[in-house]
Amino acid sequence: MAYIDQLFQALIQEGGSDLHLGEGQPAKIRRHGEIVPIGEEPLTREHMSYMLSEICSPARWEKFNETGDLDFAYEMDTQNRFRCNYLKQTSGYGAVFRIIPTKIKTLEELGVPSVIKSFGEMRGGIVLVTGPTGSGKSTTLAALMDYINVNFSRHIVTIEEPIEFVHNNKKSIITQREVPEHSISFPAGLKAALREDADIVLVGEMRDLETISLALTAAETGLLVFGTLHTNNSRKTVDRMIDVFPSDQQSQVRTMLAASLRGVVAQLLLKRADVPGRIAVNEILVTNNAVSAIIREGATQKLQDVIVAGKGEGMQFMDDAIWEHLVSGATSPHEAYMKAIDKQRFRPFLPAEEAELGNSAGLVDDGAPRQDKAKKVGALRH
Repeated sequence: MAYIDQLFQALIQEGGSDLHLGEGQPAKIRRHGEIVPIGEEPLTREHMSYMLSEICSPARWEKFNETGDLDFAYEMDTQNRFRCNYLKQTSGYGAVFRIIPTKIKTLEELGVPSVIKSFGEMRGGIVLVTGPTGSGKSTTLAALMDYINVNFSRHIVTIEEPIEFVHNNKKSIITQREVPEHSISFPAGLKAALREDADIVLVGEMRDLETISLALTAAETGLLVFGTLHTNNSRKTVDRMIDVFPSDQQSQVRTMLAASLRGVVAQLLLKRADVPGRIAVNEILVTNNAVSAIIREGATQKLQDVIVAGKGEGMQFMDDAIWEHLVSGATSPHEAYMKAIDKQRFRPFLPAEEAELGNSAGLVDDGAPRQDKAKKVGALRH
């Protein structure tokens, strides 16, 4: 057993999601969104060097010391895997480890909207799963890949950095490639997938122009491409896909995206108010003729109206999804307010002192009477 495994076991026992190690400070974990210490003794250079070098290969350790960054996955035992990120910082070595569940949850177990299944049933185009770091994008995508794997005979190629969820072949063939171990970069892996008789390609992160351009081209050639972006909603996602290109190419890119985009699943995690933990909340855009026309015109400010009107097609606006969790009591007024796009809609449900802080930050009062927070949310439920 590696020395660092003791810290991983403490992370699991405490119900945490991430372990944070930094030279000169105690070990800390993230639990239900909050960072808390799990020891008192600051970690020394000797501690850090021993723990970090013990669980990665000599070649990787050498690479980390040369570059100051390293990403890989570590399997402690058959039940526990971790995504590892090593870094150099002002006080010395640092590292962050995230638990990767070895059992892939189903889409039903995650509680995400059932329309997400329809994206896995498509034969071509591009589907974007978006959200900030730590919002559960990888978990949702793994569940969707597993749904395809169980129900359809496809060849799925994943390009990840590092490989997180490990899939076993069921009805489909799944080829998992890690950057830079198996392919030198995301663009290189995408180009290769075009020659690998793939039906579906999952791109772990679409972070640059070349990757986004190749993903759009692959979607146009008939592959079903799944990609992730660090955007919070559908409008920002479409804007980001286009804005990454030089201005003289954007008109052509809008046409390509209008033709190939099949949908956007934006995801946030809300802190629960009813039980400890967090709950996923989603905005869903399903591309139809109106969405395609909006993308071609570059009028993405109109997307919100289409999403709100498209409920019958499975669409869902982020603020409406947050509102439902507030009404049910699953999340608090403060959490709903902090994660919402339209703050004004949620501000009347904040305690008076928090609402006043919002005013002092430059928000305009909407004239809502100040009532007790519990009464307001209680009234919503009836």
